[in-house]
Amino acid sequence: MTRRELDAAGITDPLLRAAYTRCRRLNARHGKTYFLATRLLPLERRSAVHALYGFARWADDIVDDLDRHRTAGERDRALRRLESDLADGLRTGTGREPVVRAVADTADRYDIDHVLFADFLSSMRADLTVTHYPTYADLQAYVHGSAAVIGLQMLPVLGTVTDRKEAAPHAAALGVAFQLTNFLRDVGEDLDRGRVYLPGSLLAAHGVDRPLLEWSRRTGRRDRRIRAALVAAEAMTRRVYRTAEPGIAMLDPRVRPCIRAAFALYGGILDAIAEQDYTVLHRRAVVSRRRRAATAAEGVLCVAAARWRARTSPRVEAASGPAAEWQGPVR
Repeated sequence: MTRRELDAAGITDPLLRAAYTRCRRLNARHGKTYFLATRLLPLERRSAVHALYGFARWADDIVDDLDRHRTAGERDRALRRLESDLADGLRTGTGREPVVRAVADTADRYDIDHVLFADFLSSMRADLTVTHYPTYADLQAYVHGSAAVIGLQMLPVLGTVTDRKEAAPHAAALGVAFQLTNFLRDVGEDLDRGRVYLPGSLLAAHGVDRPLLEWSRRTGRRDRRIRAALVAAEAMTRRVYRTAEPGIAMLDPRVRPCIRAAFALYGGILDAIAEQDYTVLHRRAVVSRRRRAATAAEGVLCVAAARWRARTSPRVEAASGPAAEWQGPVR
């Protein structure tokens, strides 16, 4: 499938094809939920999505260094090297790292604002030193760079049937919704890394602080105050999903099944957290294979319907990126 995706996107240079393939593998290995959804995208757009995700995953892995091989100083230097490589790549269309070559090519093909990448790396750098966020406003500043910009980077790739500026707030909100879902799911793992992403004000409103979270994580015991805070965090996250949802109808009809599937799968993580009675400090909540399969099957049917409509309607070429034909103008 990789070869077909690259051919459909018009990517012919061998080094560039290898770079995109590297990004696809990162997506498949680390982002199983999102990778499943990307399989519903038109072939010619998948490589660009893999490049954007692969670069984000690469930077995130530098910051987290799950194997604990590097000190904070070494991680900072590695992140700065990546930042320098990206700046050169965005200017010249190349890069030392394969993920940089791929994302620089994607940025050029789809005219993605370079500021979005700078904002992303700024939030990644914050993870090297910032271990908590006192208020939701503080957290919002972080998730703008770590998540909202991902939605904004994706928008030119996906295409819209409205003015892109109208769809942008919803795309940003969807990125944030996915990120907040990950924060809630990974409370225990993040605590092991010394970080608490849930706003301190939200925790304090329910009588929760870091020592209480650490006690629960360490002992495996539960506390009603922690549960109440997690319920509130879930409600906060679902509000962001509601803000994001209207944006799906603003997208190119051929990409909507992918985004609806991602929306359903990430929302399913919240459902799983609730079904497990908010025991995220002690075990990881996952969407069942049955639900994942059902969501994927529904997405496939929606893709087939969208393709049928495209074949029976006047075709209009996409405004940017590789040629993609469907009914109605893509902006």
